[in-house]
Amino acid sequence: QVQLVESGGGSVQTGGSLRLSCAPSERTNTVYVMAWFRQAPGKEREFVAAVRRSASNAEYADSVKGRFTISRERGANTMYLEMNSLKPEDAAAYYCAANLVVYDTRNAAEYKYWGQGTQVTVSS
Repeated sequence: QVQLVESGGGSVQTGGSLRLSCAPSERTNTVYVMAWFRQAPGKEREFVAAVRRSASNAEYADSVKGRFTISRERGANTMYLEMNSLKPEDAAAYYCAANLVVYDTRNAAEYKYWGQGTQVTVSS
């Protein structure tokens, strides 16, 4: 059972930046498809960004495209989310997700492993 650990959340003002990290709690040689989702109070969990095992072909939600950058080292399970130009609507709990095989990276149901979440607060 893979356990994912997120870090890097916090509070910033509108226009600020944060960098989130995600990694398995234990070292593993299996390389997973990894993604970030977020959930604000009273809202459904939504896709933010994903990156496949090759570390190429990053995908983004339209709402974050051009402001957020997802990255990972090729062949590694440590993943990052660089968030710039943050807006109040970006405030949410951010979750790291992973699975060995994912067909639709935007579908939360396809991810077997999840982190506990890290909170991002953006004040106006």
